[in-house]
Amino acid sequence: MGPSKAITKAILVLNSGSSSLKYALYNMASSPACVAKGNVAAIGSSKCSITHTNLQVAQDMNLQGTAVADHKSALKRILELLHLEKEQSDRLYGVGHRVVHGGEHLTRPMVISEQVKKAIEQASPLAPLHNPPNLEGIRVAEELFHCPQVAVFDTAFHSSIPSYAYMYAVPYAVYKELGVRRYGFHGTSYQFLLDQAAMYLGQAKEEVNVIACHLGAGASMAAIQNGKCIDTTMGVTPLEGLVMATRCGDIDPAICNILASQRNLDADQINHLLNKESGLQGICGEKDMKGILEASEAGSQIHKLALDVYIHRIRKYLGAYFFHLQGNVDALIFSGGVGESSAKIRDMICAKLGAFGINIDDAKNHENKTTMRDIQKFDSKVKILVIPTDEELCIAEQTLGVLEEQKILQ
Repeated sequence: MGPSKAITKAILVLNSGSSSLKYALYNMASSPACVAKGNVAAIGSSKCSITHTNLQVAQDMNLQGTAVADHKSALKRILELLHLEKEQSDRLYGVGHRVVHGGEHLTRPMVISEQVKKAIEQASPLAPLHNPPNLEGIRVAEELFHCPQVAVFDTAFHSSIPSYAYMYAVPYAVYKELGVRRYGFHGTSYQFLLDQAAMYLGQAKEEVNVIACHLGAGASMAAIQNGKCIDTTMGVTPLEGLVMATRCGDIDPAICNILASQRNLDADQINHLLNKESGLQGICGEKDMKGILEASEAGSQIHKLALDVYIHRIRKYLGAYFFHLQGNVDALIFSGGVGESSAKIRDMICAKLGAFGINIDDAKNHENKTTMRDIQKFDSKVKILVIPTDEELCIAEQTLGVLEEQKILQ
């Protein structure tokens, strides 16, 4: 029996990349539950593979060398795996699409229309590697489904950032003509973390003040005051801010001129170097945090340097955001692959911050748990929370919320 058979309110979440299509099917009838999820990778190549997990029966499937020519073929294959082909696709209540960049005008989840698609296309120069394939996924889904579809934007959560925090000190015409300003990313993750933190703290979202750290291969932080983002580390692109696995984060922009003049690199080569060859990888030659920690503890000075630079940047923003919130911080949140799994990283970030009301409990921090939990000492003024993020579930919830609000569902 296919996973769709038992679902009464189904939301399909799609994340379309340039050569991939990630998906998750949710039953939103009562308590939201993921029914199945997977990924079609290397679309259009001989190395195409499909991973599919049916969570109802705990069944994993890996298909290698599967011929998938394009995104439309990929989505058709996904529908077969979900048993939603042909008339069964009518069982879907809606489809939620992750869209990386909404620009200045798409600041909340929206039912997809021709106007919305045009706005996504207009924002593509700000995210040339992401928005075009996101849009392709939308167009393919529109061909195959008759249900309402919703776009959920990574940048939307940060649309509450005040102008003095999102403006760059470049000629104002650059902002007006090119849209160059801070937008921020990981928005669906931050929305999920805010919702979870509010429930844990027993407060309304509108009353919650938190500093959230999404630490993975891509990493960012956000300052959230009264349930609204007031600042975040990523900028017009995800390159700005924290040191990441292969991204440099904050640097002196004049480095680009030095690379151009001294290394004879063009704009594309510099962009590749800063996005793909920098960060932790650039300093120590390794991007996996577990390996970096092990090498550092074994005495490697270059791995220790990479780790120290990484931690220093996070603490630098932590201090700034603590001041932005005037010290009124309900919780410090850790999430993302590194934030959720590395007790050592959490310990290094929180070290010697007792004077600011941040006191981590060593025993609780090292507990081998994968659920949401607090890891602060009993006398810590600031709660320290580890919250496993779930961006797909957040997209499903926002999709359903938009459709119910607009009474599109029958």
